[in-house]
Amino acid sequence: MKVESRIFEILTVFCFVCAIVYGVLSGEEVGIVALTLTGGLTLIVGTYFRFVSRRLEERPEDNPEAEVSDGAGDIGFFSPGSYWPLGVASGVALTGLGLAIYQWWLIVLAGIAMIIAICGLVFEYHAGPEAH
Repeated sequence: MKVESRIFEILTVFCFVCAIVYGVLSGEEVGIVALTLTGGLTLIVGTYFRFVSRRLEERPEDNPEAEVSDGAGDIGFFSPGSYWPLGVASGVALTGLGLAIYQWWLIVLAGIAMIIAICGLVFEYHAGPEAH
């Protein structure tokens, strides 16, 4: 996580420097606010990654002496044949469309569809206590 926190720290400095330069050269308030808020958001994410990296053991990505083979092995389980991510993406797209054209009924229906799809995705491989 140290690599990720370093990336976001560099982005934070870049955004704040760009805000200062933009403010001096243009004097426009909206761009200064946007760049400052972007720098603040990257600061939040970078601080979170730095905080989490102190609690985790060192990964091969964080060790400059690491070999490629140090990172070998299973990363996690990813469902190969799940259709639930398509449902989540469709729900998000419909929610965005409903917000864009401000149709409250579409926002509500898409939100319900999105909640159903998220629950399906989360509980796809869940086996209750009666299965054991």
